[in-house]
Amino acid sequence: MSTANPSRPSGRSFRLVCPPEQMPQVENLLHAQGYAFEPEPFSPFCRRLLCEPRPLGSSLAAFFGYIYIQDRSSMLPPLALAPRQGEAVLDMCASPGSKTGFLGQLTGPDGFVLGNELSRARLATLRANLHACNLPHVGTCSFEGQALPLTPGTWDAIQLDPPCSGWGTVEKNPQVLKLWQGDKLKGLVGLQRLLLAHAARLLRPGGRVVFSTCTTNDDENEAQVRFAEEELGLVREPLTPFEGFVWEQRPGGEGTLRVDGERSAAQGFYVALLRKPADAPLPELPPVPAGPDARTAARNAARGRNRRDARPALPLGQVVPRSALAGPCCDPGRLPAGEARIYGEQVRFIPAHADVLLPPGFTWQGALLGRMAGGRLHMAPRLRCLLPAVPDPAHSLVLDDISDITALLSGQSRQTGLAGNEAALWWRDLPLARMMLKQGRATLSFS
Repeated sequence: MSTANPSRPSGRSFRLVCPPEQMPQVENLLHAQGYAFEPEPFSPFCRRLLCEPRPLGSSLAAFFGYIYIQDRSSMLPPLALAPRQGEAVLDMCASPGSKTGFLGQLTGPDGFVLGNELSRARLATLRANLHACNLPHVGTCSFEGQALPLTPGTWDAIQLDPPCSGWGTVEKNPQVLKLWQGDKLKGLVGLQRLLLAHAARLLRPGGRVVFSTCTTNDDENEAQVRFAEEELGLVREPLTPFEGFVWEQRPGGEGTLRVDGERSAAQGFYVALLRKPADAPLPELPPVPAGPDARTAARNAARGRNRRDARPALPLGQVVPRSALAGPCCDPGRLPAGEARIYGEQVRFIPAHADVLLPPGFTWQGALLGRMAGGRLHMAPRLRCLLPAVPDPAHSLVLDDISDITALLSGQSRQTGLAGNEAALWWRDLPLARMMLKQGRATLSFS
């Protein structure tokens, strides 16, 4: 019989996925289930577990999307890119969404993050994770990263964490050293260079790209940075080491960061920040209709000026008035700048940045808000970010006992005494989800 202590320090890390003002409530929810943790020194969003009485992924905080479990090294690339509040960011190889979601937190709701993932199975995982994290300003698409059909010279910030050999994860995945050798490594190195070259094309002059891998292989790390400098004209920007890690230094890696995985209690990881010179020439534009006016409009569009007026209307869904979104559990005033549009029965959010950055005919998907029925929005149950800022006694079930919430999650219903067809579920002053009501009885369903 095992004598292992289930409450031993796990060494795992996670992010709080919420606005700063909600962090104390989320931490209290974790404490109420017996979890103990401490701040990570490199970001106010990040925590490190000290006590894990049950798997963290089964916690209420994880279920309701208030935390995201993530290796601490994997948190560094978004921090190195350091997007500004309100900035637009492209994540070229996004699944499962850990970095994409962190970028969404860093840009804030007035920003825009586009996460790209080629694999349909991994794309589904990416979308599910982002939906749980309540990031309506994050969208997704599915293309080969090296052929993303976006307008060259239009992005200020790009995250590139390409497919790699994963040698930095050898403690968890011992087979990677045998799997990725010889010609297979050459193929990975070639793909990474294609991705880097396309990232350089997509960057606006003065824009920046973070290149990162979870491998310890020099050919996929320092050698790729030299390639970006010598062949693509990108410039290395020295990164300040983040607190809480032990770093390795390899020849040619000056100004880049290589995590010593064993001594940092984390994955081996490599991070480099590269910038496109501000005086770099604008890339050639795609063909445009004949005529000087059309050509001038397209050139201004590629430079990011007057794009909304310069380009033809996109074949997007019908705009849903914000008045049709309002309901007992949905405050459309909490949405950032942008529009809700309907596709079939689904209502999705289109951030204002998307209308400016994404070219005509580009296929992508905005965040799900819910479905239209009877002329009004039936909000997605997980979309807690649109619940009213404070509980409305007429349309809210506020619970204090954790066991009452777990009972609802197990399929039990609960008499609330509330009228109507829906209500908001709260744990104390923390919004959790939208519930269905039938004759005052509440049920939770996330299908």
